[in-house]
Amino acid sequence: MNTRKEKRALHDRGVRSLLETVDARTGERTVLARFDTLIEAPNWTQDGKRLVYNSMGRIYAFDLATRESRAIDTGYADRCNNDHVLSPDNTRLAVSHNTAEDGLSRIYTLPLTGGHPTLITAMAPSYLHGWSPDGGTLAYCAERNGQYDIYTIPAAGGEETQLTDTPGLDDGPEYSPDGRHIWFNSVRSGLMQVWRMNADGSEPTQMTADESSNSWFPHVSPDGEQVAYLAYRKGDVAPGDHPPNKEVELRIMSSAGGAWRTLAKLFGGQGTINVNSWSPGSEQLAFVSYERK
Repeated sequence: MNTRKEKRALHDRGVRSLLETVDARTGERTVLARFDTLIEAPNWTQDGKRLVYNSMGRIYAFDLATRESRAIDTGYADRCNNDHVLSPDNTRLAVSHNTAEDGLSRIYTLPLTGGHPTLITAMAPSYLHGWSPDGGTLAYCAERNGQYDIYTIPAAGGEETQLTDTPGLDDGPEYSPDGRHIWFNSVRSGLMQVWRMNADGSEPTQMTADESSNSWFPHVSPDGEQVAYLAYRKGDVAPGDHPPNKEVELRIMSSAGGAWRTLAKLFGGQGTINVNSWSPGSEQLAFVSYERK
């Protein structure tokens, strides 16, 4: 039984959040801001000027020039978790909101400037991770009949399509920039590993085979050449879980597969890099690390 989804609300509030960037070539880290509140999962806007993150159910935009944050009006969607993405043209924001009626996560879209949210997935729980490059499709992890698998749905709403049905957790689906593939993470081989499949769900291919770590949330760079992901040490967590407050590594590898290298070691996990946070030029990644107060 996957427990990671049920633990989203249990993140330790006794930490300080550090919004950081890391150079994808050199590994040089820059702390942009410190927050006494919990923040999570930055997205980088296409113009390179802002980072969009969630905090305590709300969504915020962080201005990289002024280093100030402002709340984005998400209407009644005020229990947003750390699964949110921006449309390819950066006009819309898609969020995963834990709805009032049952507390389960559903996906909504709204203008990136703020506005009324539109329900996309009536079924729950659904956790958003990817938006197709043509803007037409959302990819997400969802529990249906006790099993977490990967689904897609038209970005305007409609019928969902199940792409995976292998026993065990499949999560973190994200489109490659050319739209041909969906990258994801799966426990189907034992430990959590990075996988890639065709956008229709065919030809799943294992892209990491690291017997020392559990690998989560592959994020493809805008140029399509690199993939960043989060690694937990084997034994620190169950393969199907990614809790907060662990010593983890932000790693990078070629999108063709092969050897990986460590970009950053940090105290984090849940909330660090749940969604794609590559800079538009594929030069940097934004992420959140944590420190005890």
